[in-house]
Amino acid sequence: MLAKRPDGEVQPGFKWGPFTMRIPLIHLRFSLADMLQGFAVAGATGLALVPYFMALLGLNFEEAVVMAMFHSLLISFSWMFFGDPYAPGWLTPAIPFVVAFITTPAYLGDHASQFQAMTALSLNFAFILIFLGVTGLGEKLIKVVPNVFKGGIILGAAIAAFMRVTLEGDVANVFESAPIAGTLGVVVCLVFAFSKPLQTLAMDQKWFAKILGFGLLPGFVVAGTVGYFTGEFQYNIRWEILDVGAATASLWEKASPFSIGWPPIDTFLASFPLALITYILFFGDVVTGNEMIEQAQKTRTDEILELNGSRAHMATGLRNAMMGIIAPFFGTQGVLWTGIQVVLLKRWSQGRDKVDSIFDSIGSFYAFGLPFLFILLPLVTLLEPLLPVALAVTLILTAFACATLALSLVSDATERGAMVITAMAFSLFEPWLGLLVGLITIAALCGFKVFMPAKEAPETK
Repeated sequence: MLAKRPDGEVQPGFKWGPFTMRIPLIHLRFSLADMLQGFAVAGATGLALVPYFMALLGLNFEEAVVMAMFHSLLISFSWMFFGDPYAPGWLTPAIPFVVAFITTPAYLGDHASQFQAMTALSLNFAFILIFLGVTGLGEKLIKVVPNVFKGGIILGAAIAAFMRVTLEGDVANVFESAPIAGTLGVVVCLVFAFSKPLQTLAMDQKWFAKILGFGLLPGFVVAGTVGYFTGEFQYNIRWEILDVGAATASLWEKASPFSIGWPPIDTFLASFPLALITYILFFGDVVTGNEMIEQAQKTRTDEILELNGSRAHMATGLRNAMMGIIAPFFGTQGVLWTGIQVVLLKRWSQGRDKVDSIFDSIGSFYAFGLPFLFILLPLVTLLEPLLPVALAVTLILTAFACATLALSLVSDATERGAMVITAMAFSLFEPWLGLLVGLITIAALCGFKVFMPAKEAPETK
């Protein structure tokens, strides 16, 4: 029986420790529009690293697809077992650092050592997150960060996303690889997600409201269709079912520390700084997700979305630990997929008659159908050409949403300027250097007082 939520309360679920488990069709409803979006967007994006797995780590196509499947399954069921109201995704900015790390002379060409390095990175990162989550230090850190610094982190993510989409030779630069179909797809997705005139039209025209309700899916349909006729996309369909058992066994033999051995101590030590740097990215995603939810929460008082930094730390840490021993490739288990979070929150904020609970949207987007996608090679190969579109769309939506959110966090002109400098530092330099430049800039221009927690006003009798 489907559980009903009284107005002004948290969506029901099974409590276990600090987490809340929500089961499909018991604690959340099925949403066809969100499932179709997830099928196209999450499916295509989930395959994005397959070429990396094959070129860098020596996996064949089937093993690479199974590895992507494990990563996507851990992401897809995070909301179900842990209860965070986030649309989880990769720690995308960390991936270039990770690739650079495993292609140094110490690891290049030795695939077993590369996988051990990935395991060490994942377990180091999991330790950091779980320690900060269990002690509550992560939650306290999130609360004391001033808005000007939060805005710098979030705006930095926006700038970095815009820069990557326009970077020459990058797989996300769909304007270069598929200028006609890719541009149309990105424009349709962006307009459908944010256009005020279209939202006004949807209020008067029910047929258009139904189309708008499919979110990003129309953009992918347009891109895929136009790309076929312009010759920008080539569809090489493989009419096969993936032999998951054989591919999993083969991947386990090549990648799991239970098979190839655990990383040596010096690998753990060498990878720890990168794990610390990645925490800055994780922290920025949590800050961004919380600010997005708090903005959307103002329009939906019927459902309270619980934000718990300690829970987010522990949940992401556990996923990284599992990934590190099953299918190690660091950077694929983050807390937030910003572009999708903004799309799902936007629909949720339209009212309970559109979406009863945010978990209806998140659950349908991730869980329904996605586990089967990677097994059916006709579907995998159908979505493969849309990979650049999926990456470009999510990055541009992330950039737009982060920019609007960051600019709303500060109103003081000096703080806004400091925020922009901090954002540029985060987008241009390595995370630790961006952090240092941001702290120095804010302290010099705004004073140390912005880092002091605001005193609560005394109660009046």
